[in-house]
Amino acid sequence: MLTNDQAVCIRAVDYSETSQIVTFFARNTGKLSLIAKGAKRNKNPFGGPIDIFSYGNIVFSDAGRDKLAPLTEFEPLEGDANSSVLAQDLYILHCCLFAVELIDLLTKEYDAHPGLFDCLITFLRDVSRKKVKVSDGCRGEVLALLILFQLRLLKEIGLSPVFDFCVNCNRAFNVHWNSAYFSVNAKGLICRDCQGAFPDKIQIKLQTVKGLADIKSLDSAEYNIKKEAEDLLINYIADILGRHPRMAKYILK
Repeated sequence: MLTNDQAVCIRAVDYSETSQIVTFFARNTGKLSLIAKGAKRNKNPFGGPIDIFSYGNIVFSDAGRDKLAPLTEFEPLEGDANSSVLAQDLYILHCCLFAVELIDLLTKEYDAHPGLFDCLITFLRDVSRKKVKVSDGCRGEVLALLILFQLRLLKEIGLSPVFDFCVNCNRAFNVHWNSAYFSVNAKGLICRDCQGAFPDKIQIKLQTVKGLADIKSLDSAEYNIKKEAEDLLINYIADILGRHPRMAKYILK
């Protein structure tokens, strides 16, 4: 049976001299790995090797989920987010590689998340239109988009950390708190009165909590606030995975 879907390539590796194994994140199918036979030949049905971030309509033969299904068609769609455009700016490229790595690590095969797919496409398109200069302000715009994407990803897979109230006493957060803490083990915000019960807690700035609780306020936040928010999310995700994602080290350096 042939299946049609819209997908973005999140990983591609050589399978032989002429073929690739391509991992797609598809809108209605979720993550899946397909074999693109002959993709590296001069004349092939896909218009050339399939690169990471390639986006388009795919047709594949559903050979059963315990087997590597063949990709039969790939029709690229118009868009700014492709490897050649993103490679023009190293920081943006690293952020995009980090985003698709998280999709690969945190989603299961054949577990569809249409909303997350749309969010990924929007993220790739939005950052591809940014131009990062030396200034922290330019980099901060991209970082804010990355933080928003990560929060959406964590929400979609049911692992959202809590930032709008203390997870221990349910006290609602506001910027007039004396101090705020975050516990990876508790998966959320801890107030000053409860922090003593959580040995793993770290103190975080009130403006960082505000940005994570209300993402709209993150756009206007200072770069150091965005960096602290991203560092917190990276460590939270690393705890979920049991290790740091490979691309994480390039985001905050």
